[in-house]
Amino acid sequence: MMDQLNLVSKGRVALITGASRGIGRAITEQLLAEHFDVTISARNPATLENAAITYRESGRKVVVVPADMSLENDVERLAHSHLEKYERLDLLVLCAGIGSAGELGGFPARKFDKQMTVNVRSPFLLVQHLLPLLRATAAMEPETGSKVVALSSIIGVIAEPDLAAYGASKAALISLCESITVSEANSGVIATAISPGFVDTDMSDWVHERIDPEKMIRPKDIATLVSAISRLSRYAAVPNIVVSRPGAPLWRA
Repeated sequence: MMDQLNLVSKGRVALITGASRGIGRAITEQLLAEHFDVTISARNPATLENAAITYRESGRKVVVVPADMSLENDVERLAHSHLEKYERLDLLVLCAGIGSAGELGGFPARKFDKQMTVNVRSPFLLVQHLLPLLRATAAMEPETGSKVVALSSIIGVIAEPDLAAYGASKAALISLCESITVSEANSGVIATAISPGFVDTDMSDWVHERIDPEKMIRPKDIATLVSAISRLSRYAAVPNIVVSRPGAPLWRA
């Protein structure tokens, strides 16, 4: 209980991309309940602001920055907006992502490029822009350091048919998290990828005919993991957490 009170008293701060719906919304709600102040971002300004109305009911500080993760200028603007509003960053949550299915032989290169930009390049750039603040926060918090959590996918670990481009981008995101930890551990910055199978969000609507949404992973499950990661000491590195549906689908999406 005392450790939890100490964490609350520090006024922790998080930045969450993809924060207006689905997994990102569940994570944001969890962090606000744990007394984080936040910067939230998503592509659609109206949807993001509607979510922020609810988030502000928590009484915490909520900075709203609409940003399209396919646009480098938006990524840079998001980072600078956080730096203008806060003097720390305890937790960076990279939740924004896109995916599309298609047969390997005919998959359009432009769709491959878009997925790599949103799912890998933009997280890389955002980490670069915010790394000095993550390091500075870790120096202020010698026990927990600061954390980066990226929402990858089980398909980045175990391939699925017709998802080659998406799987490649998510595998690269897992590798990025490992590289952050290897490179920045001495600075107290630790990264974790979370790689779930199908989660019951609107992004999974396309598989509802063959997978009952009631048997999918809950967004709250992922939020719980993010919360736990944020409380780990800087000496506990968790490179990747795979979350699968139980039973026969184990180790499948």
